[in-house]
Amino acid sequence: MRLHQEIQRQKASDPGMEMKVWFPEGLAVEASFDGFLLRTDQPATIGGGGTAPTPFDLFLASIGTCAGYYALRFCQARGLPTEDVGLKLSAEKDPVLKRVTHVSIEIELPPDFPEKYREAIVRATDQCSVKKHLLQPPEIEVVAVRPSLGPPPLVLSSTNVV
Repeated sequence: MRLHQEIQRQKASDPGMEMKVWFPEGLAVEASFDGFLLRTDQPATIGGGGTAPTPFDLFLASIGTCAGYYALRFCQARGLPTEDVGLKLSAEKDPVLKRVTHVSIEIELPPDFPEKYREAIVRATDQCSVKKHLLQPPEIEVVAVRPSLGPPPLVLSSTNVV
């Protein structure tokens, strides 16, 4: 079974995730999921504490680390050393739209990396599931709710008496 097929098989049995998000102080935002705590903040130049990456920095890092995982597993599956293999992610931003318009990932290979695997590691790295979600994005729904205090009281009136 190929690496991307194994990952898809594992993900297919995963029912999803739930994450709790809260605001500890200033412009910091924290998230808790699967036993992990993740903190974000804004730069001091815009009023944040600069204590952690911004959410958008983590978004870009998720692309890079996902691609890195696929490159790593490609090398491991073939018994190739990984000490001198790395990735460099670059993002170009449109100054008018203030959006990233291009992301480039360079796989940095050591001089002795086998030429026969050069195209294959690019194909494997390109299987990144974060990238796939960007190409076919999920529906994102935002709703406002209040904590439930139990079921609403039953009020008998002439309209609901049977």
